[in-house]
Amino acid sequence: MTNITFTDAACAYIQKMLAKESGIGFRLTVKKTGCSGYSYLPAVIHTVPENDIVLTIANDLKIYIDPTWQHLLQGIQVDYVEEEKSGLKQKRLVFTNPNEASRCGCGESFHIE
Repeated sequence: MTNITFTDAACAYIQKMLAKESGIGFRLTVKKTGCSGYSYLPAVIHTVPENDIVLTIANDLKIYIDPTWQHLLQGIQVDYVEEEKSGLKQKRLVFTNPNEASRCGCGESFHIE
């Protein structure tokens, strides 16, 4: 079983994205990339990927997890933040993963020991 949690802020943001893009769910996967090895790849989906793990969370929100990367996503918390940086408002999902050993300098990719 996959132990992944989503904050209320993340759920609200994802539900807005699903409504905006007419999606049926939110998919979380990982890809090999970047200077540290892996990167999160969240996406609004319109068809159900075969073999994905389905989690139903707040207000019947469907989260689809790529089983290939389940071991890297175990225990992750997904949050949504809005930050002011240099006069610009940044809105993004934040992934807090206890399995990460380090992140690259730009914060886009991570490394697992």
